[in-house]
Amino acid sequence: MTTKYFFGSLTRISDLQSRPFTVEPLPRSQWATGDYVVGRIVPPVHLHCAVELATGRMAELLEGDLVVGAFGVRRATLEAVGDWQSIAPDGRMEDLTEAGFFGRVTSQSFFQPALPSLVYEGHVLRQGQKVCMQDFVPALPSRSYTCPTILIIGTSMSAGKSTAARSIIHVLKQMGLKVVGAKLTGAGRYHDILTMSDAGADRVFDFVDVGLPSSVVPPDDFRVSLHQLLTMIAAENPEVVVAEVGASPFEPYNGSIALEELREQVHCTVLCASDPYAVIGVTQAFGVQPDFITGAATSTSAGVQLVETLAKVPALTLPAEESLTKLITILQAKLPLPSREYQLI
Repeated sequence: MTTKYFFGSLTRISDLQSRPFTVEPLPRSQWATGDYVVGRIVPPVHLHCAVELATGRMAELLEGDLVVGAFGVRRATLEAVGDWQSIAPDGRMEDLTEAGFFGRVTSQSFFQPALPSLVYEGHVLRQGQKVCMQDFVPALPSRSYTCPTILIIGTSMSAGKSTAARSIIHVLKQMGLKVVGAKLTGAGRYHDILTMSDAGADRVFDFVDVGLPSSVVPPDDFRVSLHQLLTMIAAENPEVVVAEVGASPFEPYNGSIALEELREQVHCTVLCASDPYAVIGVTQAFGVQPDFITGAATSTSAGVQLVETLAKVPALTLPAEESLTKLITILQAKLPLPSREYQLI
């Protein structure tokens, strides 16, 4: 009988669904970030125990189901902290992002629902060798990244970056531009970039495409992977790139390296703020002067007024129609492109 597996979205760059593999436990000395492994769902199985599949669809799980995912490290300030290094000898672990992102939770927000619980069944093997995310990263000739870029950063996770990206991409596509959407740092979850595709982006990319379950890796390693990712994006020859830096530059996701590497190509910087006063901290700590501010802190007129008083830059409530009109004006002034007349749909 063929074994049924649920393939988490971290496997979307692989051929694991189309080519056979075996599963065998390996000694801890051979474990590493990005290894493809199999976990079995174990109690407690909560009402909404689910995994994000390689297609982006969420699938409900039952006790005993087998999930193919990858070892990773997550350091979320508002959700869960954990890593594969913390998995105890009993093999218990959690799906840290519901994307088949495996590690043991070491700290979790009281506000986040329980994560799926699994036990390590073994590594994915072919010809006796473990299969890793890095095995599926294409070798591309290096090329300079010169794409006009709109950079979206945040004061924290859940600050409104995805909403801002959708609104910006929607406007750019109405201008008739070829747009690539990208998430450069964070923890792997396909939904985050699929929303960019839903907004109209011609192609979408993230760090998973270069073999990283998350961008919590040594800085030198991340810099190499980021160059690979920027090469992939540049190969699409986009007229503009909408690039999100997940979490905030303060967090251990190497966001500061992304800011440094892109600095010369950024034509517009968007700061998404969860709190009006956090704006000052990010702008002062990183020397970033946003072209406008949006996010949770600008969801009401009172928030807009306070943000503009503190930061002295425009604050937009996206995707409100009056703010989209202001957004168009800002983008036309910042991007190296001719102004185009069009009507919002």
